Amino acid sequence: MKKYFFLLLFCCSCLAKSYAQNNDFAVRGFHLDLRIQVMPMPALKSFAKKLSENGINTLIMEWEGTYPFEKHPLIPNRYAYTKAEIVGFIKYCNTLGIDVIPLQQSFGHVEYILRNSKYKDLREDQKDYSQVCPLQITQDSLLFSDLYKELASAHTSKYIHIGGDETYLLGHDERCRKRVAEVGKSRLYIDYIRMLCNIVIRLGKQPVMWADIALKYPEAISLLPKGTILVDWNYGWDMDNFGEHKKLVESGLEIWGAPAIRSYPDNYFLTMWDKHFKNISEFVPACRQLGYKGMVMTSWSTSGGYSAVMETEDNILDLYAIRHVYPISGFNMLLAAYTESLKSAKPIAIDTFVTNYAKSQYGFNQEQALQFWKALTTTPLQVVQGKVSTDGQLAVAHLLDSATLAMTILNKLKPVANIMEFEHYRLMNAIRVNYLTYEKIEAEINSPDFFQAKISDILVRLKVLMNKQALVDEKFNYLNAAFLYPGQLAEEQNLRDSKSHLLFNRLSRKK
Repeated sequence: MKKYFFLLLFCCSCLAKSYAQNNDFAVRGFHLDLRIQVMPMPALKSFAKKLSENGINTLIMEWEGTYPFEKHPLIPNRYAYTKAEIVGFIKYCNTLGIDVIPLQQSFGHVEYILRNSKYKDLREDQKDYSQVCPLQITQDSLLFSDLYKELASAHTSKYIHIGGDETYLLGHDERCRKRVAEVGKSRLYIDYIRMLCNIVIRLGKQPVMWADIALKYPEAISLLPKGTILVDWNYGWDMDNFGEHKKLVESGLEIWGAPAIRSYPDNYFLTMWDKHFKNISEFVPACRQLGYKGMVMTSWSTSGGYSAVMETEDNILDLYAIRHVYPISGFNMLLAAYTESLKSAKPIAIDTFVTNYAKSQYGFNQEQALQFWKALTTTPLQVVQGKVSTDGQLAVAHLLDSATLAMTILNKLKPVANIMEFEHYRLMNAIRVNYLTYEKIEAEINSPDFFQAKISDILVRLKVLMNKQALVDEKFNYLNAAFLYPGQLAEEQNLRDSKSHLLFNRLSRKK
C-alpha cells in the first residue's frame, strides 16, 4: 500500500528518534469482542490457553453486556457471566501469563446502555442511542465512575480501556453544536475523554483508548493526561485514513497498533482472507518500525452498528446488531499468522505461510495447499441491493459459480489432521453458497420479466434451498456448540436463514 512506503521512510526521520529501538512488542495482545457472540466460560479459558501457548500476553476483553455490573443491573444481558466466573477467569489468565484488560465503551457504541430509559437523558440523540452527550456527563456522574470502579475491583491489570472510537454524532445536539462553535470538535472530544481518563487514573489504573477520533481532530491531543495509551487501529487502509498520521506519532504518548482478523465487510457470507493476511503482513512490521510498544489483534463479531426495532415512534422494542460474522472458532489460521508476525521483524510471506500451514496442520502436499488457498480467496465480493460490488460486469450467478467451484475444491481435499478445524472452512463456504443461491433467486424475482406464472418454480427452488440450509445449520450447531450458547446458536441460525423463509412465506401466501 502506497502509504506504507511513506511510513517506513517517516520512521527513519527525526520523529523516530524519540522511540527506543526495540524490535519486540512489550504488549502482545488479542481483543475479544463479546457483544453478540458470547463464549461459555470453558471455551473462553480454552481460547486463552491457546493464546498463551502462541506467545500472547494480553487479552483485551470487550465484556459489554456480559459483565455483571451490580450497581447498574439493567446493563448485563441474558448471557452475562457471574462475578465469580469473571474473577476466576482473570486468575486463570494470570497463571498463563496473560494480563486481562477490560474495555468499557464510554462515549460511542453504548447502545446497550442508552437503550434503557433510565439513561435516556445521557443520549446525544433520542433516536440514535449509540452515543452519550459529552456535556451531560461529569466526573461526579455515577454511570462510568461506577462501571470503572467495578471493573477495577475485579481486574488485576494496571490498564482500563475506555473505548472512544467512532463517535459519529460528535457535536450533534444543540448544546454540543454551541460548544463546537466556541472551542472546536477536538476540544469537545478531548475534554470529555480527558475527564474519563482522569477517573481511571484516580482508580490507580492507566487509560487506554482507540486513536481514530483523536487523529481526526488532533488539535487538542496534547491535553490528554500523561500516560494515556493510544491504540492505532488499521484494517488495511492508508496510514492517513483518519487524519495526518504523523501527528499521532508526534503526540509523545505511548502507542499500540491494532490490525484485525474479522472486520468490515466480513459477515456470515463473506470472509476476506486475503485482506486480513495483507493487513497482518504489512501493518505489524510497520508498527514495529515506528516503535509502537504494543500490538493488539482485534476480532469483531459485528460492526458495532445497531438498527432499532421500534414499538412506537418514541419507544424502542429491541436493538438489532448489524452484520454478524462467523465465530472465532473458524479463524485459527489467521490467529497463527498474527502470532507468527509478532516473532519476526520481517513481514510474513502470505503464500508461503498459508502453504506451510496447510501442510503442517492438514497434511496437504504443495498442490493441495495451493488449491486450498485458491478456494478461500475465490471471488471475495459482496452483493449489495442485488448487485455485485465490483467495477466489472459480474452477476450474482457468477459469484455463485465461483463459490460452488470453491466448494468442490474443499470437498475434494482430504485433511489427515485437524479435521474438525478444516470443517469450518467447508461450512463457511456452504453458508456462502446458500446465501448466493438466495441472492440469485431474489435477483430473478426483481427483474422486469418476473410474473405470476414463475412463482411456483421459485417456491420449489426456495424449498430446496431451505432444506440445504437446515443441513448447514445442523453442522454449524455441531461445530460451534462449545463456542456459543444454545440461544445464540438459534439466533445466528435465524439471521442466516430468515430471508429465504420470509420470501417463501410471502410468495406462497402462507398464513
